[in-house]
Amino acid sequence: MEQQRPFLYLSLVFLGFLIWSTWQQEHAPKPITPANSTVQQQTAGGNSIPSGSSVSVNGTDVIPSANSSATNAQAQQIHVKTDVLDMYISTTGGTIVQADLPTHPISLEEQDKATRIIDREMKYAAQAGLIYRGSNGESSAPNHYTNFEAKSTEYTLQDGQDTLQVPLTWSNGQGITVTKTFLFERGSFLVKQIQTVENKTDQVWSGNEYLELTHIEHERTGSLLGGAIAYVGPAYYNNKYDKIDFDEIKDGELKDLNSSEINALPEEEKASRLIQGGWIAMLKHYFVSAWVPSKEQINTYYTRYNKSSDNYIIGVKSPVKEIQPGTSGSFDSQLYVGPTDQATLAEISEGLDLTVDYGIFAFVSKPIFWVMSFINQNIVSNWGWTIILLTLFIKIIFFYPSAMSYKSMAKMKKLAPKIKEISEKYKNDPQAKQKETMAFYRKEKINPLGGCLPMLIQMPVFMGLYWVLQESVELRQAPWILWYQDLSIKDPFFILPLIMGASMFIQQKLNPPAVQDPMQQKIFTYLPVIFTVMFLFFPAGLVLYWVVNNILSIFQQWYINKKIIGDG
Repeated sequence: MEQQRPFLYLSLVFLGFLIWSTWQQEHAPKPITPANSTVQQQTAGGNSIPSGSSVSVNGTDVIPSANSSATNAQAQQIHVKTDVLDMYISTTGGTIVQADLPTHPISLEEQDKATRIIDREMKYAAQAGLIYRGSNGESSAPNHYTNFEAKSTEYTLQDGQDTLQVPLTWSNGQGITVTKTFLFERGSFLVKQIQTVENKTDQVWSGNEYLELTHIEHERTGSLLGGAIAYVGPAYYNNKYDKIDFDEIKDGELKDLNSSEINALPEEEKASRLIQGGWIAMLKHYFVSAWVPSKEQINTYYTRYNKSSDNYIIGVKSPVKEIQPGTSGSFDSQLYVGPTDQATLAEISEGLDLTVDYGIFAFVSKPIFWVMSFINQNIVSNWGWTIILLTLFIKIIFFYPSAMSYKSMAKMKKLAPKIKEISEKYKNDPQAKQKETMAFYRKEKINPLGGCLPMLIQMPVFMGLYWVLQESVELRQAPWILWYQDLSIKDPFFILPLIMGASMFIQQKLNPPAVQDPMQQKIFTYLPVIFTVMFLFFPAGLVLYWVVNNILSIFQQWYINKKIIGDG
């Protein structure tokens, strides 16, 4: 057995992973900048209301009447500005039809343009309404087609003001009044929504709330090595993080059902729909919008595909609430529209931080991110130096096994002539050659697989860090030094990838592979070139990790060669 063959295989597996991950994953869409800043007088539009006893016939949604659905022409756009949110709310349904984040520019080159999350051009909206559980449902509860009244169309969080309220009202003229109030707080991406029903009739009002996020199908764009993301689309939490692809919604996954249909489901399917607390979300690279209903109640989760508008919906319905005559009751929920900041999301609702999707490498990525956050907050306050200190920290942890590996590699290098002699002697007898080679290894106390250990140690760390850099918004547009102003994108001048390739070449010179097969020798020779080309397109922060790791490895390898083995 050729002693360096396992190392070669690991290198090829590693390259295969890089190609596979970038090929398989979706890429973030380019930001859509409207041609002008005028907000069009329209809603996200064209979506039937969720099933319920007042709007469902045998489980089939009833389209609202012309009076309720033809309110677009009457709609006003309410402009709300806080220190972190720039939002438009339509008076038709009180639907949030646009949301920008002024504190998060779309790129370093366009600092004056805010990242847009909720976006009418993508039919991306956050809508909500009430379902009356009785006859005359449309005249007893407002849905997201109903026209509300607003006292003003401009609301701004002023200096010295910590909270901002935006009320919308609706009345059926027969004793039912609904006030939908949005509550904003300074420095917060979390918006509280309260739908208050005032019942001045002589009958019990019985109904429930629904919350929905809508979006057209995400178009996958990008190049093979352009930087991948794990997921874009709908997700929800049913005691575990569950993603629902657009195609799955179209195929009827978690299809909207009425109560009797849900009760007829097998227990396992019913449990995936009836959830205490939970949340629904629409994911976008580095950002998320999420409806968070009451944590105490059992909520019903569903999806729906609107064929007429080619729009996808994920929603949640609250339990039915009864409001006695002469009293009022409210439905409370929260809408998060902002960056996928893990600490903030974890505080809002259980599992919401899982929208930072590290995929199958979460078990590595999460501890790496925790260590990086600790270093950045308590030691250096710079993500570039954080990566360097992280690399040093990992190198210290694995110093002993790496030292044993480098020692084995150095010893293999020194004994290469003897191994070649055995190979030549038994070149016509493969079995004898393998037997004699293994006997020689035992005699010299050499582990032929020892040289693979550095690569084995680096691979999971590299993969974990790859997803940390791709998915953690904390590293988005994070500067280091000089021209490195965003460690989550490629090096604009390709300096780090070239240094990385040179460091790999030096490592090979310190311990040249003792392989006899000409093909393997060629592959080893070209590995630095292959890796350099691959790394040209990888995030600068990731290449920085690899460069620092290689440099530390070179010094460690040189020390072992010179001081322990006595080579040179």
